[in-house]
Amino acid sequence: MASTQPKLATPETRQENFEQAVALSLNLWPALTLAVQNKWSENAGDDPEDVRAWFAGAMIELFPDFVELARFETVHGDKKKKPAELEEPDMEDVEGRLLQVMEDEFTVVVDDDSSYEVAQQIVGLRAACIKSQHATVEEVEKLRERWVSKKGQKVAMQQGPEQDQETDSEEDDSEDDGEDANMDEAPTLVSTAPNEKPQPEIDEDGFTKVTKKR
Repeated sequence: MASTQPKLATPETRQENFEQAVALSLNLWPALTLAVQNKWSENAGDDPEDVRAWFAGAMIELFPDFVELARFETVHGDKKKKPAELEEPDMEDVEGRLLQVMEDEFTVVVDDDSSYEVAQQIVGLRAACIKSQHATVEEVEKLRERWVSKKGQKVAMQQGPEQDQETDSEEDDSEDDGEDANMDEAPTLVSTAPNEKPQPEIDEDGFTKVTKKR
């Protein structure tokens, strides 16, 4: 019985794999998931899920299309320098767009290192799509499996106690208690008072610290 040979990669399959890789990377980004869950879209009428889908498209547009690249290389080979729109973006550009869209579309300022990690992941997956000679890219498949295993899970937020005015002695006691508590427990995502925007904080268990822009 003849073995089934894996399908070879084409410009179309490379582009499809890369687009899926970007969408999966964004869907697995806790900071963005938190913004979508809490409907922090800049325009109240926008569906946060639709904004996230648009976000993926905005990231994909940073990179040259594999089909256009293949067409250019077929016509010009190495004889002509690639135009700017066919050059690969650098890491700074990728992270910059991640941060810009988060602030513009969700009014969220990401102040941890997660944006760099997502940018690094996207650039790495891009390289994997370029190198792979097969229609199925192992790195993208692993990312898809990770997404399937986490699908439906939410970034947890816990309701914190209301902030009341305290006397000097109460403030001193609170500070002492806080120091003892920090010795035993990692900080959790805590919502602020009712009239304020929730301001999550990162903890040692992987919750993402993001700041809601006022």
